[in-house]
Amino acid sequence: MIGIDVGGANLKVADENGVHIHYCPLWTGAPITDLLRQYAIGKDKAAAVVMSGELADCFENKLQGITFITRAVQEVFPDALFYGTDAQFHDGPVPALAAANWLASADYLREKYPDAVLLDVGSTTADIIPLSRFSDLVGLSDLARLQKGYLVYTGMLRTPVATLISSVTLAGTATPVSTEYFAASADVHLVLGHITADEYSCDTPDHKEKTPAASLRRLARVVCADCEEIGNDGAMQIAGEVWGRQRALVCDTVRRVAEECRASSVIVAGIGVALFVRECGGINLRQELGPAADGLPAHAVREISLRTRGK
Repeated sequence: MIGIDVGGANLKVADENGVHIHYCPLWTGAPITDLLRQYAIGKDKAAAVVMSGELADCFENKLQGITFITRAVQEVFPDALFYGTDAQFHDGPVPALAAANWLASADYLREKYPDAVLLDVGSTTADIIPLSRFSDLVGLSDLARLQKGYLVYTGMLRTPVATLISSVTLAGTATPVSTEYFAASADVHLVLGHITADEYSCDTPDHKEKTPAASLRRLARVVCADCEEIGNDGAMQIAGEVWGRQRALVCDTVRRVAEECRASSVIVAGIGVALFVRECGGINLRQELGPAADGLPAHAVREISLRTRGK
């Protein structure tokens, strides 16, 4: 049995050896089927799947994306089952499959952490899930989660800087930022030492190097400048203000949701786990699950499927 999470930017696969994460941007025609073939070797062809990639703008609507993803997976795993926002498994494309990966994580964790809020910070988004309200979570779309504050659209790698701040202070002067896609959150976290170059797993905005120096250049462009003009210190100032805004956005939302549902604890997963445990507090799920915490939905849907089979 393997678990698969097909996102818009990343393909995550959980098996007995852990979680494997592949950068797989659907809008570029990334080969889901080809990437999955290596996991079918020596397996019984059983797979449990969740997705969120149906929202990629290469599809005209969600159902078209769901159909594409299910067919791509079934080409390798014909008997694959797909977990939906109705908390049920399906054997083909239905609307309930749209963006159900977060619910699989909640379903998997809710018995062990019944009064917790789960914060799962990935490359693109932060899921903030009150596990005590599982019955109320069933059926929620991403639109509804945005409205409730259960989905915050900011992440460790792919968030455009201009979506987080509208101005920065440089040498004491308030400076509006450009809304061009000059720099991403990965550039911020790389120069601040929160991630390594290897962990900068998505493409860069300018398709150039993944080095601190290159990230500083990209950050300087956010204010229509370069490092010769504002210096590395100016670019670092931009990084610090962006991170401050992202940290407040995520941690303030976690606190609000925790207060609303009277949570007894916060548990943290995703590639941002170490950073956000430090900033928001809570239990580091990586200490319990190991690297599987970085691809929690893929691990979770696998475990749910195995649990269901055992009943």
